[in-house]
Amino acid sequence: MEKKQLTLIVPAYNEEEAIPLFYKETKKVEAELPQVHVEYLFIDDGSTDRTLEVLRRLSAEDEQVHYVSFSRNFGKESAIYAGLEKASGDYVAIMDADLQDPPALLPQMLYSITEEGYDCVGSRRVSRKGEPPVRSFFARLFYKIMNRMSQTEVVDGARDFQMMNQKVRKGILSMGEYNRFSKGIFGWVGFKKKWLEYENIERAAGETKWSFWTLTLYALDGIVAFSTFPLKFVSILGLVFCVAAFLAILFIIVRTLVFGDPTSGWPSLVCIIMLVSGVQLLCMGIIGQYMAKTYLETKKRPLYLVEEEKLEG
Repeated sequence: MEKKQLTLIVPAYNEEEAIPLFYKETKKVEAELPQVHVEYLFIDDGSTDRTLEVLRRLSAEDEQVHYVSFSRNFGKESAIYAGLEKASGDYVAIMDADLQDPPALLPQMLYSITEEGYDCVGSRRVSRKGEPPVRSFFARLFYKIMNRMSQTEVVDGARDFQMMNQKVRKGILSMGEYNRFSKGIFGWVGFKKKWLEYENIERAAGETKWSFWTLTLYALDGIVAFSTFPLKFVSILGLVFCVAAFLAILFIIVRTLVFGDPTSGWPSLVCIIMLVSGVQLLCMGIIGQYMAKTYLETKKRPLYLVEEEKLEG
């Protein structure tokens, strides 16, 4: 009986130091996966270092190693989508090249899918050891806010490190939206899923590409992509201010009729005007975010462009 195939999708951006380490560690785990044929599919996300050269060398030395190189940096979300599109395996797994996603979990993931009947196996960190406390605090806060706002569950500490069968892969690819938030997409497609927990692991080499600012923008993208709560919030806020303004008008009319109309209160008036103006700008900004995402979707631009690829041995 012919072995089934497992494709490891590895997005990489400026990971020339990490890729050889990742390849070496993952090859050790292959011995624990005798039931499948393992292939590597690296997605070079427009790296500016020697990442592509490293991939060319690995591909020349090992026919199991394939790669796709983008024409420029399109972002990790596009790299994940490209990997799922190009993958030919019966099972696919998404992993980071920095070894923060432990290859040692692969046998357990595959067993859960092939023997326990799960369609997808995800991974989540139960600790954030090694991260700055401020970053950890805001990360946890994001998950709490996201799960209150959205009907799509986003598990706290969830990683992009997932293994799935073809049903899940096709479900994710059917969501061809331009503005992608994979953690939400993985939850939205559903299917029978299992979570594996592990302690946080610091990257083996190189530097993280995620600053506090980029993570904040990514979190906002996730909220806009999977929740309309902000729009409901600004609607309610507008209604509250209308009621407050109406009551204030009644108060002014009554006060004027009873006590006259003394000229006073200019500082408080200016503060009120600034407050209302700020709320209006906030509401316009939230609405603008949704309009901007809609605008980008209507352009129908490709998620990525390929400059070079090697998909066969």
